[in-house]
Amino acid sequence: MKRNRTLESKILARIVRKKSSVLLREDFLDLGGYDQVGRSLKHLADKGKLIRIGYGLYSKAKVSLLTGETIPVAPLPSLAKEALGRLGVKTVPSKAEVEYNEGRSTQIPTGRLIGVKDRISRKIGFKGASINYEYVA
Repeated sequence: MKRNRTLESKILARIVRKKSSVLLREDFLDLGGYDQVGRSLKHLADKGKLIRIGYGLYSKAKVSLLTGETIPVAPLPSLAKEALGRLGVKTVPSKAEVEYNEGRSTQIPTGRLIGVKDRISRKIGFKGASINYEYVA
């Protein structure tokens, strides 16, 4: 006899199959309603299966070997660039990255400043660390 699977188990199965580290709420809207999917994603985040990095943005999670806490599977700057790409925002190197790569500066960029071609007001962050944007023409 087949057992009915819950929405959370369907979402979790899709997360495991996805290659992308960044997940959008829209990735799961075919499985249920907007609010129902949101509740399920929140429950998965509470259980440590996902990490919320922004409004409607989630990251796959893993357990840190050092602290035992749940952390994203990739560094925040790479998650932010991937998320912006999925949202249709074109990212480019920031001025600090360009200057460092050309040898005009010895200051190593942190990666938390991302150059963008479009206007954006979306907050992407995790545990107090957030990404800032620099408009590059």
